[in-house]
Amino acid sequence: MYQQISYQVAAGVAVITLDRPEVMNALSSKLRAEMLDAVLRAGSEARVLVITGAGRAFCSGQDLGDASGALDLERVLNEEYVPLLKAITDCPIPTISAVQGAAAGAGANLALAADVVIACESASFIQAFTRIGLVPDAGGSYWLPRQIGLARAMGAVLFADKVTARQAADWGMIYECVPDQGFNAHWQARALGLAQGPTLAYRGVKTALRASFGNDLDAQLALEARLQGECGATADFREGVAAFLEKRAAKFRGG
Repeated sequence: MYQQISYQVAAGVAVITLDRPEVMNALSSKLRAEMLDAVLRAGSEARVLVITGAGRAFCSGQDLGDASGALDLERVLNEEYVPLLKAITDCPIPTISAVQGAAAGAGANLALAADVVIACESASFIQAFTRIGLVPDAGGSYWLPRQIGLARAMGAVLFADKVTARQAADWGMIYECVPDQGFNAHWQARALGLAQGPTLAYRGVKTALRASFGNDLDAQLALEARLQGECGATADFREGVAAFLEKRAAKFRGG
């Protein structure tokens, strides 16, 4: 079905692999369309979504050789990037970016759109936009100041310096930096753990944390109460309490 990505679902985990290793998984118009379709599918077919890349890189960013996106960058962003980024951030299940190698330009910011970013030690993040006379896009100007503060965000973008995975973890840009050896097994275990967890509670977590940037305290407390009421009425909550009282592992069904 897909030509520039692969999509697989097993044990509740959907994995989208950017599959253009010959160009370091550069983002063509076709790849973005295929990825959007796969993200929307994952939201209804799986309990967690992982985005990763084939070969030696996660994603090198916009495919500068893609004629379909060369003429009108504003149109491409509004019509192709925005729907994809919104699909990832609004996905009803937890999303993980598993980053190996370089994540550059729009590829770096595509990774940062996920709920959790896990990178191997040899990975790096590069806001490469000023190297070709552009400003950060694909959500970079939104995510970076919130994750690492204005000073570091400004420096990373103006100088277009390579930020190592270890730096990114220390700065709070990503969640985990793990050794290259065993990297795939690590993110797979993380994804499986989420897939076996309380899916509706995870959805509430995403809603509450993302809303907190725009809410005052009263609005956030009200949102917490509403979401907690919804979660408290689920079978997962009843199972969690029963498992706690019976001193056993909970077996969540995602409802």
